[in-house]
Order: sequence, then C-alpha cells, then structure tokens
Amino acid sequence: MFANYLIGLREGLEASLVVCILIAYLVKTGRRDALRPIWFGIGAAVVLALAFGCALEFGSQEMTFEAQEGLGGSLSIVAVGLVTWMVFWMRRTARHLRAELHGKLDSALQMGTGALVATAFLAVGREGLETALFVWASVRASSDGTPAPLIGVVLGLLTAVLLGWLFYRGAIRINLAKFFTWTGGMLVIVAAGVVGYGFHDLQEANILPGLTHLAFDISNTIPPDSWYGTLLKGVFNFQPDPTLLQAVVWLVYLVPTLALFLLPVGFFGRVGSTRSGKQKTTDEKADSNGVARDGGHDGAVTGGERMRDGARGTGGRPVGEAE
Repeated sequence: MFANYLIGLREGLEASLVVCILIAYLVKTGRRDALRPIWFGIGAAVVLALAFGCALEFGSQEMTFEAQEGLGGSLSIVAVGLVTWMVFWMRRTARHLRAELHGKLDSALQMGTGALVATAFLAVGREGLETALFVWASVRASSDGTPAPLIGVVLGLLTAVLLGWLFYRGAIRINLAKFFTWTGGMLVIVAAGVVGYGFHDLQEANILPGLTHLAFDISNTIPPDSWYGTLLKGVFNFQPDPTLLQAVVWLVYLVPTLALFLLPVGFFGRVGSTRSGKQKTTDEKADSNGVARDGGHDGAVTGGERMRDGARGTGGRPVGEAE
C-alpha cells in the first residue's frame, strides 16, 4: 500500500504543481478571463487519464490468461521506462519548471482560447497518462486480492491535491529539488519491483523461458501471507521465490539506475566541461610553444620574401636609372 501511496503522491503532486503554476500566473498577470479554458483543458486531461486506466483494467479482463500476462508484462516494462525518464527529467528541470510553463502560457495567450486549452491539456495529460499506466502496472504487481493498493493510490492523489492547494495558497513552501530527489529515489526502487514482475508475467505468458528456474525460495522464512511478507510486497514488490530472470532484471535495472540518479545534477556536463577546459589549455600551450619555436624561422622567411620581392621590384635596372 505504501508503494502505491508514494506513486499517487509523487505523480499527483507533479500534476498539482503544474496546475498551480498555470493558475497562479494567470491570476498574477490579471488574465482571469483565461482561467476557464485552462480548467477545461485540465478537466479533459483528467478524464482522458481515467478513461485510459479503465480501458487497461476492464479491457484486459476479456482476454485469455496468457494474453493478460503478456499485455501486463509488456505494459509494465513500458511504464517503468516512462517513469524512469520522468524521474530523471523532473530532477533535472524542477528548478526551471515554473519558467518553462510561463513561457508556454505566454505563447498560448497570444494564440487564443484553443491554445490555452491545448497547453493545459498537454501539460496535465502527459502526467495523467503516465500515472494511469504506472499505477495500473504497480497495482497488478502488488495486488494481494484486497483493495489496499488502490486505496493507497487514491490517498496519495488526495494528499497531492491538498499539498498543491496549500502550495498555491502560500501556506507551505516545498523545496522541489529535494522533494523530487527523495521521492524519485524511492520510486526507482518501486519501479525495479514492477519491471521484475513484468518479466515474470512474460514468462507466465510463455513469451520468455525460465519460469521454473528459481533464483531462490525463502517462502518458509518470509511467508507471502505473513504481515512482514505483505509489507515487503506492498513497499518493494518483494517476492520470496523469484525466477532467475526476474532477479537478474531487478538487479540490472536497480543498481545502475539508482547510482546514476544519486549522482549530482549536471555531473556529466561538468566532467565534459572540465575535460574540454583541460584540452583547450593543452592546445593553447602547444600553439604558444609552436609560435615560440618557429617565430624566428617564420620571421626569416618573411624577411627573405620581402628582400626577394624588393629585388624583383627593381628588376635588373641600375638603381636611379630613369624610366
């Protein structure tokens, strides 16, 4: 339940912040007349996300077991890919999100009502579709036959809406960079469980082999129906008897992704600029040394050319001969 609460909180707060930034900018600039198109676009994005989630849930129920597992596994992997991209993107651009949205809104105000609706729809709709897909995949992975996972998502979304409203009213201040760093790191751990479960689904659908090859089995030590087994499954999507492929995929995703995520923002850019700076300094020294070594030779050559040119200029005439 906690993992799904975290997903709802993290994804919902992103959408809430986008809405708050759009609305606050219009109010601050005296463009309250543009609020209705913005709310219309936001409402359409929410409806689209809900419809997408319902289509995933109820559409898959009409399929065979193998088709359900194949669809669930494939969409789980796609969802993890989208969420991973989103986590890194938000961590990098959290500080500049406000300015980016303001720029898009300024352009939309000049273009008219339709552009305002499209701006709000696209800004919120992207978050909504990602949320619906990842929530569906995560609920499937952590479902234990109870409504707890879905309740966790709903509570997370409600908390996000409340925090967004308080943020808009100025009642609280949020350090977005730190918030998205901490929640992003936890979301990477949740995503590792989802991608592992997705590969397990593909094995159950007979798309991938190795369903009977277990990496380990500690079901006797951590029973799946125990309170701590349920807790581990709810928080980390932990499975006491994963297949070998499932365990390998979990490690291959989690270790490098979390390591890259925990690096300082702009780390690779700074490394690249440092290397470029060192190379530039080396090149400048080489050029300087080359000029110092070859300066006398070049001067001699130039002087020699001038002397020969002067000689050619006088031709063969005696100096002072009248033309």
